Amino acid sequence: MTSSVSTPVVDLAGVRKTYRSGGANGLVFEALRGIDIKVAQGEYVAVIGPSGSGKSTLMNLLGCLDTPTEGTYLLGGEDVSTMSESQLAVVRNRRIGFVFQQFHLLRSLSAWRNVELPLVYAGLSRAERRERAIAALTRVGLGDRVDNRPGELSGGQQQRVAVARALVTEPDIILADEPTGNLDSASTDAVLGLLDELHASGRTIVLITHEHEVAARAERNLVIRDGLITDDMLVSAVAR
Repeated sequence: MTSSVSTPVVDLAGVRKTYRSGGANGLVFEALRGIDIKVAQGEYVAVIGPSGSGKSTLMNLLGCLDTPTEGTYLLGGEDVSTMSESQLAVVRNRRIGFVFQQFHLLRSLSAWRNVELPLVYAGLSRAERRERAIAALTRVGLGDRVDNRPGELSGGQQQRVAVARALVTEPDIILADEPTGNLDSASTDAVLGLLDELHASGRTIVLITHEHEVAARAERNLVIRDGLITDDMLVSAVAR
C-alpha cells in the first residue's frame, strides 16, 4: 500500500446503494451496505468478489456512472456524489480512464481515431488529438498499428487500444472492469503486464475482478461480499 499524506484519489465514506423494484411499494435491495475505501495516489488496488457481491455497483459508483443513495465519494478531494449529470459527464471524460471487458471500440474507426474520442469531447484540435492518441498507442506497444481498425487486431491488441484510450486524457484514476475476461491466457498476461508497467510509472489503478490470479497482480486486494468490504489486505511481492 502506498503511504501518502496527500489527498486520496478515491475516498468513499459510508456509501450505500439501494435499488427498489416494482415502484414505490416494491422490494428494496441494498447492493452496497456501507462502504469505506481510500485509495492513495499511485496505488494498484483490486476489488475481488463473486457474482452478486456488489462489484459492478461499486465500479459504477467509482466511475461516476451512478451516484450513492447515502454517503460521500470524494475524487481527488472533490465531492462527486452531489454533482449534476452534466458535471459527472465532465468528470468521466477527463478524470477517469475506463477499461472494460468488452473493449467498446468503434469498429469503423482506426485505432488512433478510437483513442482520440475522449479528446474530441474535451474540445482539442484534430492535430493535438492525433498526436496524443498516437503517443498513447505507442505507450501500449501499438505504435505500428495506429491505422488498423479493431477487426484487424487481436483481442489482446484491442484491449491495448482500450487502455490507450483510458490513458489519453491523463486521468486521475484508471478503472479496469474485468479487463481480461474475454482474452486468452497469452493476451491476459500481456494486458496485466501493461497494467503492471502503468502502476510502476505511478498510475493509480482500480481493477475489478472475480479471478484471484488476476487480483494477485495488484499490490492491495479489497474483498467484497454481500455489499460489504470484508477484507483489505496487501498482496505479497512473491504473489505478484
